[in-house]
Amino acid sequence: MLAPSTIQLLRFHFSFFLLPVYLFAVSQVPVIHPGHALLIFFILHLLVYPSSNGYNSYMDRDETSIGGIRSPLPPTRQLFYISVIMDLVAIGLSLFISYWFTICIAAYIAASRAYSYRGIRLKKYPVAGYLTVIIFQGAVTFFMVYHGSSNDKTLTVPAAGMAAASLLIGGFYPLTQIYQHEADRKDGVITISALLGYRGTFVFTALIYTIAMSILAWWFISHDQQKKFLALATMMLPILVYFFSWAGLVWKDEKRADFSNTMRMNILASICTNLAFLTLLIWRGFE
Repeated sequence: MLAPSTIQLLRFHFSFFLLPVYLFAVSQVPVIHPGHALLIFFILHLLVYPSSNGYNSYMDRDETSIGGIRSPLPPTRQLFYISVIMDLVAIGLSLFISYWFTICIAAYIAASRAYSYRGIRLKKYPVAGYLTVIIFQGAVTFFMVYHGSSNDKTLTVPAAGMAAASLLIGGFYPLTQIYQHEADRKDGVITISALLGYRGTFVFTALIYTIAMSILAWWFISHDQQKKFLALATMMLPILVYFFSWAGLVWKDEKRADFSNTMRMNILASICTNLAFLTLLIWRGFE
C-alpha cells in the first residue's frame, strides 16, 4: 500500500503544468495516430513526470513549500522504489510507440536523475540546471510527442516548434523558483532565479517569453494561420496581466515573491496555455 507521503510527493497534479508542450506538439502533427497519442499522454503525465517529481523530492527532502505543495511530507524509501518502477514501466510502454521515442524517454529520465541525484546534482548549477530543464521539458518533449503521435513516425519535426516549447518553459521556469531562494541556498543550490535576483527574474522571464511568442508568431504567420496565432495570443493575455501586476508588487516589496503568488501565477499560466493549445488541437477538426 502506498504511503500518504509517496502519493503526495509524486505530485500527479503537477503534470497539468507540463501539459501545454504535449498539446502544442500534438496540435501541429499533420496526421495523428490517436492510439499512440493517448499512450504518450499516459506515459508522460502519469508515469514519467510524477516519477521525476518523486525522485526529486526523495533527493531534496524538502521541509518548506515546493511546487504545488505548501507542506510536503517526509519522503520514505518507498518513494524511491516507486519512481524506479514507474520509469521502467514508462520505458517498456514506450517500445510500443517507436525506438526513437523510447530513446527520448530514457534520455529524459536520465537527465531528470542527473538534475536531482546528489552525486551529480545539475540543479545546483544555475545555467546547467536551467538548460537541462528547458531542453528536456521543452524541445525534447516536443520532438518525441510530435514524432510519436504522427501516423508515419516522422523524424522531420519543426525546429520552430521545439524552440518555442523550450522558450515557453524557459520563461515560466524561473518564476517557479522565485520563492525558494533561501531554502535552495541552504541546500547548496543556486537556481537561475537566485542568480538573477527577484527583479532580474521578472525581466529575464519577460525577455524569454517575448522571444517565444515572436517565434510562434513567425511560425503561424508563415503558414498562413494568422487567426490561430491571434486566438493563441488572446487566450494568453491574462498571463501578462497577472505577470506585470505581480512584478509591480515585487518591485515595491520583495516579500511578495512568495509561495502563494507563485502558485497563482503557475495555475493561471497553465490554465491559459493549456486552453490555448487545446483550442488549436480542436480547431483541426473544423478544417
